[in-house]
Amino acid sequence: MANLNPSDTVRGDSPDPSSHATNIYDASGAEGEWLDETEDDDDIFEPTTDESEDAEFFDPSEDVEAVFHDAEDGMSGVEIEFSVGNGEIGTQDDDRGTETVTGDSRTQSTATGGPSRIQVPTQIMQLLGHAGLRRIFANHRAGGSGITLQLDEGTDVQDDSFRGPETRRRRRAKGSSRRFPPVPSEEGKKLMDGGVFGSNEYYRDKTKKSNTRLARKLMSRELGTGKGLSSRTASAISQGMIPSSNADTIIHYNSRCYSGQFSEDGNFFFSCAQDFKVRMYDTSNPYNWKYYKTVVYPYGQWTITDASLSPDNKWLAYSSIRSIVCLAPTDPNSSGEPFLLDFSDMGGRGTRRVRGFNGGFSHFGIWSIRFSGDGREIVAGTSDHSVYVYDLETRQSILSIPGHNDDVNAVCFGDSSSPHILYSGSDDTTIKVWDRRSMGDSREAGVFMGHTEGLTYVDSKGDGRYVLSNGKDQTMKLWDLRKMMPTEKASRLDPSRFTSSFDYRFMTYDEKDYEPHPHDCSLVTFRGHRVLKTLIRCHFSPSGSTNSRYVYSGSEDGSVYIYNMDATLAGKVNVNQATHHSRPRDPDLYASHYEPDGGRSRDAWKTCVRDASWHPNAPIIAATSWNGWGMSTGTCTTHSWNDGAEDDEGEPKMGLRVDQRLEMDDDLYDNPRSSRNGRLMSHYRSRLRSHRVAATNEDADNDENHW
Repeated sequence: MANLNPSDTVRGDSPDPSSHATNIYDASGAEGEWLDETEDDDDIFEPTTDESEDAEFFDPSEDVEAVFHDAEDGMSGVEIEFSVGNGEIGTQDDDRGTETVTGDSRTQSTATGGPSRIQVPTQIMQLLGHAGLRRIFANHRAGGSGITLQLDEGTDVQDDSFRGPETRRRRRAKGSSRRFPPVPSEEGKKLMDGGVFGSNEYYRDKTKKSNTRLARKLMSRELGTGKGLSSRTASAISQGMIPSSNADTIIHYNSRCYSGQFSEDGNFFFSCAQDFKVRMYDTSNPYNWKYYKTVVYPYGQWTITDASLSPDNKWLAYSSIRSIVCLAPTDPNSSGEPFLLDFSDMGGRGTRRVRGFNGGFSHFGIWSIRFSGDGREIVAGTSDHSVYVYDLETRQSILSIPGHNDDVNAVCFGDSSSPHILYSGSDDTTIKVWDRRSMGDSREAGVFMGHTEGLTYVDSKGDGRYVLSNGKDQTMKLWDLRKMMPTEKASRLDPSRFTSSFDYRFMTYDEKDYEPHPHDCSLVTFRGHRVLKTLIRCHFSPSGSTNSRYVYSGSEDGSVYIYNMDATLAGKVNVNQATHHSRPRDPDLYASHYEPDGGRSRDAWKTCVRDASWHPNAPIIAATSWNGWGMSTGTCTTHSWNDGAEDDEGEPKMGLRVDQRLEMDDDLYDNPRSSRNGRLMSHYRSRLRSHRVAATNEDADNDENHW
């Protein structure tokens, strides 16, 4: 998928670093302003042209001082003090004499000692501003003397800020922590206290004045002591069961895994891989999966990009980088070819685009699809910057919304019970809200702004109010539909002003490059995970197994990050640790692996968790990952809550390695005999022991490359 390449950022003063935590626009719709230079003078720019550089750094009315000190005086470098005036052009005093410059004439007299002071015309300062001359002066890395330029009073621009064309984005001085949202988030605390996202554990042992242990909670729930205590205790129990890093089962695939999700009732799980196959599993017993069936996307391009299960679990829709969506029955007895849904077919509403499979390519690719709550429609986000809605009864697209300025990477319905509200997240850094009941002018109902890089995923809580998003600016954000930006306000803003040329596929993200969005209208910002290499996904935790307490996201560093609503870290599932070296090297399976710096590596075991799914009724997380030597293969790992138990009394044993059909495969071990029955396997299991605790009925009743 194409990376966002905005036009050159408009140079100006930097925003207030604290503005990210508040709604910038007020009720009147007045735009928020950038701070004056005196408010935020620690921003360091790299001008793109000599012209802008002159205007930016060398105002003739501005004094620029530079003072030279010799190493003999005990100084470690050289400091130059310049002063620009309108009278005498320049003077210099040093131990070799005094030189006065007036126009083109020079006079020199003898003096001794003291630092050097030079007054030079603006033209000389413009020459010194040239990038090549800057590099000549900024030579302390090579062992020479460093240079410190003093602009105004007290503002230091160190020589490593002038690095030529490779430094294109604005940077802040080190130690400026106000640019990031505060943690814990005050707004998030209010949400946690309000009861919408879980319940607070106010219940304590009155005699010991200590937190109630799990065993006591279970006893209180069974006894039902106290009015309403049973249900509250059950909710507190379920939301405290965060799965551990120990892997129950490691399902190995011979290609990268891109996504995997449980059905809403938890009885079904599917995983999508780069070999254009979707595997389905029976998870009615979440601790003992059974292989179901496999469906194929014919003539796919690069990978399967997304899949969505119908509400009744009877149909699975899956897409590739084409305008065709495949629709296959989940019935294991059905072995026919999938139905092909051409999203470019608008019927009488527009021109039919006839080239799909038969033409050899599509006019657009599909990055994201979702079934509606009633199962009658599918919404898709595409590479032609549009959102499509496909009607399954008429077998054609009934709505096309060209509402973004870049690829639409993620779409979803806002309410599980209504198909009217749609959300779309794009590489243009915005999330747009569409109300299909009032689209006569083809305009969005509102906009969420706050991300400074493109969106990778959007998830709805299903209540028509809260939305979650992941962004390439390495943040996950929570939004409230009631606080979206009005369309009139958004139309006056250019989102490309607040973004950069960061390429998340091949680069690492430097926090010094982060600038808070001056019009951020999000409620809570979550940081810590890494959104690199691919479109990493995020989700709300289910109500049944977690009491809707958390939000969670995959990460490029090989973990699943679980956050409280106040942006604090509640837990982390380390998939890389659980799967490290869990299959031998196989040169035939190697694919090119790109390091962030652009290099290639085939020697290291690496893990990138692209998607994760929390079981709706049991404390289990299934993580789908790019995982293996050179990150060229994939895994789906299951992780359950174990309450810190050291022994495993269940079957099958922990850390079991199986193939994509859940069958034991000797090729997954370096030495099958010793690995299966000897020390090597037992040693591996001893590191990953946990005790399974099945979810009870009472818990369930307490509710819920860019490639």
